[in-house]
Amino acid sequence: MATLLRIDSSSRLEGSFSRRFGDELANHLNADRTIIRDLVKNPVPHIDVAAIAAFFSDPTEHGEAEKVATTLSDELLKEIMAADDIIITVPMYNFGIPSALKAWIDQVVRIGKTFDFDGQTFSGLLQNKRAFLIIAYGADGYTQGDFKMADFVKPYLSFVLNFIGITDITIIPIEGTNVGKEAEAETHAQAVIASINPHGQ
Repeated sequence: MATLLRIDSSSRLEGSFSRRFGDELANHLNADRTIIRDLVKNPVPHIDVAAIAAFFSDPTEHGEAEKVATTLSDELLKEIMAADDIIITVPMYNFGIPSALKAWIDQVVRIGKTFDFDGQTFSGLLQNKRAFLIIAYGADGYTQGDFKMADFVKPYLSFVLNFIGITDITIIPIEGTNVGKEAEAETHAQAVIASINPHGQ
């Protein structure tokens, strides 16, 4: 049974291009089980000093305070570990990702859980997973053009996913949604989605 984890981060609950094409991709993948983590309807808190201390200490030595501090992170880790496919829908806000998504990333990128370090090299611990990044850009020129160097969404998310072991990444850009290029962007996104094998073969 295939499990899909969907992460939504657009502050727009209506009229969001990233959410809309997240729906289309989820329908196309047709997973047996879908876990939806809407970071706007149900925000994930930013990590605090207690969580950081717990993340970098021996779990076998955790007391009640450390267990409480990592409860949400542990829940989020179970979701991403259970997933075969991961959809992340994300708009570009001021050249980067929404803070809601950054808060989720900080909860799931954890040493000994999603990555390891042997004193010299890092290694990702999440294997055999596919990730799909649906990125909405209000302007154009980010995929090919003058603003390509200002896109800190795609390279950052791609690096984070690779860092935790997820190397099978498909980018679905939706570019120019605020400058009259919606139709062109939609056609391209639909073509990319149609080309994806739902079963990962």
